[in-house]
Amino acid sequence: MYLTIKETAEFLSVPESQIKMLIQQKRIRALFDGKEYLINKEQFATHLEQVEKYKKLYEEWLSEPIPEDIDVKDED
Repeated sequence: MYLTIKETAEFLSVPESQIKMLIQQKRIRALFDGKEYLINKEQFATHLEQVEKYKKLYEEWLSEPIPEDIDVKDED
């Protein structure tokens, strides 16, 4: 499935200007059909999977309790 720049920006939740910049830098593959750039949606599947994976790992890290330090001495 192909998306326009505007649809891609909405899909990735980034500004259209960033999508245009990434196309110019050849970091996003795009086809120019004579009027507009068309971007294959499937090229983002791996990226989105990795983002979800790292979000989950970050959530787990945040929910991990802070261990008590065995070197702490009561100074009272």
